[in-house]
Amino acid sequence: MDPVYLDEDLLVLNKPEGLLSVPGRGPDKQDCLSSRAQVIWPGALVVHRLDQATSGLLVMARNSATQVAMGQLFEARQVSKSYVALVWGVPCLTASKWVRIELPIAADWERRPRRKIDHVIGKPSTTLWRFAEPNEGGHAGAVNEPSQIGSRVILEPLTGRTHQLRIHMHSIGHPIIGDQLYGIQGGNGSVSRLMLHAYQLEFSHPTTGVRLQLSAAAEF
Repeated sequence: MDPVYLDEDLLVLNKPEGLLSVPGRGPDKQDCLSSRAQVIWPGALVVHRLDQATSGLLVMARNSATQVAMGQLFEARQVSKSYVALVWGVPCLTASKWVRIELPIAADWERRPRRKIDHVIGKPSTTLWRFAEPNEGGHAGAVNEPSQIGSRVILEPLTGRTHQLRIHMHSIGHPIIGDQLYGIQGGNGSVSRLMLHAYQLEFSHPTTGVRLQLSAAAEF
């Protein structure tokens, strides 16, 4: 497990898809990124989480003071998060233009663990998205041009609701490819994973104040 970033206060890892961020309920859900990290870096503490199906950058703190400080940065929205995704369809918009989605999200208790757009009890939720530039967020040679199947996009959540990116893209008619909760039923074909990856984080180091910009390319 090679860290993307490591010092005496912070640990940043590239979580693989399909792995829990923290332990779940039951003995079969104890294997997770945080537990694996604590074997190598004892005392490492969780700062935030990614969905099990989502891959990408995840921050851990190596002491309680840093955990508190990083938590405050996330709460104050001082951590910039960028994701790359493959979505169904081709939105008819200018490639470089940021588009804002502002739709409130609430738990869908009758269809747990799904979430839903709810204008009555939903919490305010904001996402920015645009088409990806060539190879942005992925390895060289990644397909970025829109096709008849889907498009490669960059997503920036300005709030941190559960499943926010997945439900917001679904709500505008372009669900993320491979999404078993909000995707096109029976439309994933040979796709075996959710095509969503947290590829970039930017924030000021809570101890040194140095501005960090960390990245990890998607495998798709």
